[in-house]
Amino acid sequence: MKAFVFPGQGAQFTGMGKELYDTNPKAKELFDKANEILGFDITKIMFEGTAEELKQTKVTQPAVFLHSVITAICMGENFDADMTAGHSLGEFSALVTAGALSFEDGLKLVSKRAMAMQKACEAAPSTMAAIIGLADDVVEKICTEVSVEGNIVVPANYNNPGQLVISGNIDAVNAACEKLKEAGAKRALVLPVGGAFHSPLMQPAKDELQAAIEATEFSNPRIPVYQNVDAKAHTDAAEIKQNLIAQLTAPVKWTYEVKQMMQDGATDFVECGPGKALQGMILKIAKGIEGVTISGVN
Repeated sequence: MKAFVFPGQGAQFTGMGKELYDTNPKAKELFDKANEILGFDITKIMFEGTAEELKQTKVTQPAVFLHSVITAICMGENFDADMTAGHSLGEFSALVTAGALSFEDGLKLVSKRAMAMQKACEAAPSTMAAIIGLADDVVEKICTEVSVEGNIVVPANYNNPGQLVISGNIDAVNAACEKLKEAGAKRALVLPVGGAFHSPLMQPAKDELQAAIEATEFSNPRIPVYQNVDAKAHTDAAEIKQNLIAQLTAPVKWTYEVKQMMQDGATDFVECGPGKALQGMILKIAKGIEGVTISGVN
């Protein structure tokens, strides 16, 4: 069985989508429509902008979403997925390609999500750090020990065995990094991000996005969508909505999502969109399991 997976924020690069725009009439139509919906020329920044311009909050998330979704749509019959999933932001791409959300509504929600997350970041100085070389339960235990009211750190992204990203207030993340190094972490690297994504500090963004999601029409997807909050397959529109709302303050259980897809029969993983980050993660999750193939389309 084939699983298409979609990357999240950080996969962007200058020139993303330009070849599609220049060679595929359907892609050009969708990119032009995106410029109208967003109210600014995002394609110009995607195709010609600097790395700094691509890092703008209002650009980054819509850009990755557009590249991923338009790539999938333009594959036509070659998008023969039996199941789909996305990492964080990528879950919106997965929902659109599975038919749970329209292209237009997906883009509007992603834009709203980006701006709401930026506001939450500005409200509370916070950060994230990648922890390499420790078991998940060790990281979880130390996060719990370090956290106090008003200064918290939590697991945020379960990327693959031995790689877990933590998220929280700056002092708490720094304190956790020191303890995690003492506990044997190979690396505890603070990331160059502007906030504590997938933590309780995103509650204001969650509240704002919840209203937008609840006001948006969702359909039951054509194929199962595996969601970050519980790593399970979902085909019910109401459940999908609630999980998408919960996602902003809950950890991304990517390791367990991929394992569940394999347990449910996935043998061929295709990363659709910019970069190869998910391919690397899946290789580590599927290590030692024969018959699993991993590739990319961008």
